[in-house]
Amino acid sequence: MTIKYDKNGLIPAIIQDASTKQVLMLGYMNEDAYNKTKDSKLVTFFSRSKQRLWTKGEESGNVLHLVDIKNDCDSDTLLVRVNPEGPTCHKGTDTCWGEDNKSQYGFFSELEAIIDKRVASKDTDKSYVARLFSKGINKVAQKVGEEAVETVIEAMDSNDNLFLYESADLMFHYLMLLKAKGFSLKDIENELKSRHK
Repeated sequence: MTIKYDKNGLIPAIIQDASTKQVLMLGYMNEDAYNKTKDSKLVTFFSRSKQRLWTKGEESGNVLHLVDIKNDCDSDTLLVRVNPEGPTCHKGTDTCWGEDNKSQYGFFSELEAIIDKRVASKDTDKSYVARLFSKGINKVAQKVGEEAVETVIEAMDSNDNLFLYESADLMFHYLMLLKAKGFSLKDIENELKSRHK
């Protein structure tokens, strides 16, 4: 792999969790840090403040286990995918931006948060979600069953718009059922991962 180090012999290394895809931190590597990372399978940087090699977690124990390293299109930035052991930031947070290192599922994660908020509000006058939850888990489960049947019926038809509409209804109500059972998409992801090891 061709690596273009800068005039100080360094290259930025973006650290990303291989599983959650969250960006954890940014560090710099020189050629020795890069080689040590590849050999030891523990991410090692060149510390600009200490002017020496520094293996992440050498004092805290919060190491970064190397999964792989990719170079960008200009060969002047590395993407280092890792499995972190403990928080990454020296301030004790999962990332250097203070964010939780958890999987995100695009709009589905936003929808989970909306459902959480509406359930917590208990405003049955304004919120369909709160109203359905107030009727108990049996009603939520029943609604998932109804939406599943409607989705299957539309799958047999040739109207793709209706199929997608019913599929969206099914997914929305399924997220509500997960919430009612105390689970989330992360739990489903973990279950699926356990089947494919």
